[in-house]
Amino acid sequence: MNLIAYDLGTGGVKSSLYDENLNTLAKSFFEYSTYYTGTGIHEQRPFDWWEGVKASTKLLLRKTGMSPDSIRCVALSGHSLVTVPIDSNGNVLLEKVPIWSDTRADKEADEFFRKIDETEWYLTTGNGFPKACYSIFKLMWLKKHSPDLFRKIDKVLGSKDYINCMLTGRVYTDYSYASGTGAYNLLKNSLEDRYLAAAGIPKFIFPEIVPSHTIIGQVTKWAAKETGLAEGTPVACGGVDNACMALGAVGPEEGRIYTSLGSSSWIPVNSARPVLDPVKKPYVFAHICEGMYTSAFSIFAGGSSLRWVRETICRDISEESSAYRIMDEMAERVPVGSNGLIFNPSLAGGTSQDKSVNIQGAFLGLHLGSTREDMIRAAMEGIALNLKMSYECLRQHTRISAPILFCGGGSKSKVWMQMFADVFNVEIIKTNIDQDAASLGAAAIAAKAVGWWKDYRQIRNLHHIENRSVPNPQNVEKYQRLFPIFEHATGVLADFGDFMEANLLQ
Repeated sequence: MNLIAYDLGTGGVKSSLYDENLNTLAKSFFEYSTYYTGTGIHEQRPFDWWEGVKASTKLLLRKTGMSPDSIRCVALSGHSLVTVPIDSNGNVLLEKVPIWSDTRADKEADEFFRKIDETEWYLTTGNGFPKACYSIFKLMWLKKHSPDLFRKIDKVLGSKDYINCMLTGRVYTDYSYASGTGAYNLLKNSLEDRYLAAAGIPKFIFPEIVPSHTIIGQVTKWAAKETGLAEGTPVACGGVDNACMALGAVGPEEGRIYTSLGSSSWIPVNSARPVLDPVKKPYVFAHICEGMYTSAFSIFAGGSSLRWVRETICRDISEESSAYRIMDEMAERVPVGSNGLIFNPSLAGGTSQDKSVNIQGAFLGLHLGSTREDMIRAAMEGIALNLKMSYECLRQHTRISAPILFCGGGSKSKVWMQMFADVFNVEIIKTNIDQDAASLGAAAIAAKAVGWWKDYRQIRNLHHIENRSVPNPQNVEKYQRLFPIFEHATGVLADFGDFMEANLLQ
């Protein structure tokens, strides 16, 4: 017997087939587009997600030769803060919907916070992303700009909840996804009526909230024909990508921490209480495991900053497959501190931990002796030092256990992993799970849903260490001296960004 887990991400959907021991048997992927049609507008077509699920499922079954009847359950991990409005007949009311990074609703958020104290709201919801990203503000925007359409809304679905509806005809969400609505009380595990009233959003349009492992329905005859799954296949509710990834990466244990080093990069920790700081504002989601939370900081341009270096400074390295290996070799020839060069990776703007969202990305300390090798190492060090700021913020608020698991594309670089070990002064590990943490989290939900697992403690046994990086004491000492300099530089660049915003950019 087998399971299928879907990782519905920003760039596409990955379908993964697992056996009863949660060993990966096969994977398939279908890419889809994001549409940037105006300032702050980031949209996707729900139809494309569904087409991706259909195509990747059929490919998965065809590649493995598995019978659809062998699939015991399916579950999804879905990208967060999405609002898909449907009418009472289940029809989607918008061809394109705002995704997590859509920030068009700034004015609506400002209107909301004229009625609700912003600090109190944050300490209740843990919603530390830029405010306009959250669902209730997107819905306020929709209500203001398309009132006739808004009146037709019966329910608003998250990304994975929309796919669940397509598979089963049933409408539910789970606690992890609900915690990103902008109106969810983390400690009460329910939507806050006062926030919905202030936003002017009726409560009835939100689906019933159930635990992630709840079987919400079965694959319908129509959906079976569309996807290749067997009619009657159970569908678990699943979870938001942040929580599924936390589950797949480090399981349910309190204090476990990991870092995802992809295009954007983030560092979350599991805790029995949400990690809240009204100044730095880590963002918090309810964990898949009830009674737990995953709290995190992020860099919007982590791995993508290094990609920018490759595409600009290293554009003569034409073979993409070997480019990062060559860059590793170049960086390794440069001493700690990059010969006085500092790089700040805020190329996509600031996050909650920064002094200002207007913070500028920059190389600082350039001189006539600076080399390309220095710039490559400085970029790698700058991303590590920026995430070190996040790590220190989390350590101030909750107990953290070593080692730190790294996943994502950047974790493949042993040179970079050693740099992180030295910057963080903690052991760093990479395992076989790597970029499949969200898929494994969704598969674990399905395993619990059908009774194969009683809890999620077995996840740790599925990780096998492929690389281990231990801090070098001499390098640790050098980075400890460099860290306050880097922090000072980020403050200067934040002030400079504010000055630019107020003057030159007007």
